[in-house]
Amino acid sequence: MTRAYPYSPGHVLMDATDIRHPRSLHPAFYGCFDWHSAVHSHWLLLRLLQQQPDLAQADRIRRTLNMHLTVENLQIEAAYFREPGRRNFERPYGWAWLLKLAAELHTWDDRDGARWSAAIQPLAEQIVELYLRFLPRLTYPIRSGVHSNTAFGLILGLDYAATIGDEPLRRLIISRAKDYYVNDKHCPASWEPSGGDFFSPCLIEADLMRRVLAPAAFSDWLAAFLPELAQGAPPELLNPAQVSDRSDGQIVHLDGLNLSRAWCMWGIAGILTSADQRRAVLLESATRHAIAGMSGVGSGDYMGDHWLGSFALYMLGCARHT
Repeated sequence: MTRAYPYSPGHVLMDATDIRHPRSLHPAFYGCFDWHSAVHSHWLLLRLLQQQPDLAQADRIRRTLNMHLTVENLQIEAAYFREPGRRNFERPYGWAWLLKLAAELHTWDDRDGARWSAAIQPLAEQIVELYLRFLPRLTYPIRSGVHSNTAFGLILGLDYAATIGDEPLRRLIISRAKDYYVNDKHCPASWEPSGGDFFSPCLIEADLMRRVLAPAAFSDWLAAFLPELAQGAPPELLNPAQVSDRSDGQIVHLDGLNLSRAWCMWGIAGILTSADQRRAVLLESATRHAIAGMSGVGSGDYMGDHWLGSFALYMLGCARHT
C-alpha cells in the first residue's frame, strides 16, 4: 500500500507539461505496482481487518487506511477521472476493483469503515457514471484473459449495484451481459490458456452468466457453452496451468489464472444441482486449481506478490460460499 516503486503508470501524457509524480496523481492509490493493484490491496487488507480483527498488523493497517482514504485524497482521485482524456483510465479492471472496495466498506459496521465509506463514495459514483456512459457504447465485449476482460468488469459492477441498491446500474449490466453473451455456444476452451492470462475467458463469462440467468436457464446455457464439461473435458480448461517463472510479470499471471479458475468453478458449481455430473467435475478441478494457485502466493518475488494475495482471498471467499 505504501511502496511507491517500481510503478507502472497508466497516465497518458496530454502535453509536455503533463509529467506528474504517481503520488500527486493518486494520493490514495499510489503505493503498489499500478493503480488497480493499489486499489485491490486496500480491499485485501480491509477484508482481513473484517475477518481477523485481532490480526497482529491490524493497527498498522488502520493507520495506513486512515492516511490514504481521506476525503481530500479521494476527491483528487475522483477529479482525475474527470480530466480530459481520462475516461479510459483503468477501464474496466480498475473500475471493478474500486467498486469492490466501496461495496466492502458499505456493508462494514465499523466506525473507521463508515468514515472511509463516506469518503470513497464520490469516487465510486464517478466510476458508476463511467460504467453508465461506457456500456451502451460497447458494441462488442472484450474476451481477453487479462485486465480488459468485459465479463469481470461486469461481475464486480453487478455485485456493487446489488450491495448498494443501484438499480439503474444493475439493470444496465444485466441487459448488456445478455446482449453480449446469452447466445454464445462452444466456447473455445481448448485454446486456453494464453501465456499471460489471469482469467479464463470461458469461465469468467460463465461466472457472470450464472448471476444474470435463472438456475435452469443457466444450466441449459452452460450445456451449449461448454458441451464437453460433463465428460470432464477439455483438459486444457480443467487442468491447472504450469508457471515456469514467477519473476516474469506476464508468466506469473498464470498463478492468478489458477486462483480465478477455482473461484469461477466454485461459483458455477454452486448453481448446479447435486445430481448434475458437471458439478462434481467442477468441484474436483476447482480444488486442484486452488492448490496450484496458492503455491504461488508469497513466492518472494514482487511481480506476483503485489497482487496474488488479493486473488487468493477473493478465491477463499468463494470457496466458503460453495
